[in-house]
Amino acid sequence: MREITVFAPATVSNVVCGFDCLGFALDAPCDEMTLRLIDESTIKIKHLDEFNLPEKIEKNVAGVALLAMLKEIDEKIGFEVEITKKIKPGSGIGSSSASAVGAVVAANRLLNDRFSLAELAEFALSGEFVASQGRHADNVAPCLYGGFVLVRSVNPLDVVRLEFPKIFATVIHPQIEIKTSYAREILPKEIPLKDAINQWSNLGALISALSKGDYDLISRSLQDFIVEPVRKKLIPRFDELKAESLKSGALGGGISGSGPSVFMLSETLETAQKVENAMREIYSNTEIDFNLYVSEINAEGVKAF
Repeated sequence: MREITVFAPATVSNVVCGFDCLGFALDAPCDEMTLRLIDESTIKIKHLDEFNLPEKIEKNVAGVALLAMLKEIDEKIGFEVEITKKIKPGSGIGSSSASAVGAVVAANRLLNDRFSLAELAEFALSGEFVASQGRHADNVAPCLYGGFVLVRSVNPLDVVRLEFPKIFATVIHPQIEIKTSYAREILPKEIPLKDAINQWSNLGALISALSKGDYDLISRSLQDFIVEPVRKKLIPRFDELKAESLKSGALGGGISGSGPSVFMLSETLETAQKVENAMREIYSNTEIDFNLYVSEINAEGVKAF
């Protein structure tokens, strides 16, 4: 096989009580990427979207991830890469991770699955570093593995795949910019022990609830005592979004990544669509453009065609 097309999904990270360690994959939106194997030791990147992302290898997330992979290959090969991004950069739903993971998964298929998922994750993290300037795997891991994942450690990387029931996400992406660097800068430098204990307790309960399919416990566990109280001020009408989503039957939710996207989880598609309507009504009364997505949790991660 000399050519392959993959669809790399958006992801939600910082899942309420799981800051920097818990994430899940969505079915939509997805980036479309086509890779071709070439007999040159180089990488050629072309963007077919309108986001004006750099095509120079060293500044492109997918390019850097593929460079990391090629360093482990003692052959004269390379890749031509065509990227059509559907996940807007800066959306808070894993745009850069989709590029990095999609590229290495596609390349690995062209190489007859030479590398393990753990190795692919390391390559993708090299690319993700270009965008985030940090070693954060809670978008990379769910994009690669699918479903819900817990990143137990990043040095060394240790990813735990979680069991979870059928569950749906509603995501609203307000078309505003929140710089990740600023979103991290405003986080508290010290955390009261009481808040830390509550956070740990909720994370443990959430993981247990997902494995048991206990929707009531999932709902009770989706509480954030540390990050959300600070970052929600960056997202217009956040409290109203959350309150109306819960009234519509959502189990709970919060800020995706560092924002501006907000997600809510629901037990059924019907409820997720009601949450979508509630979110639309709130933001239709503002001057802020927005995108809405309703998606079942994607258990596969990147899909190849």
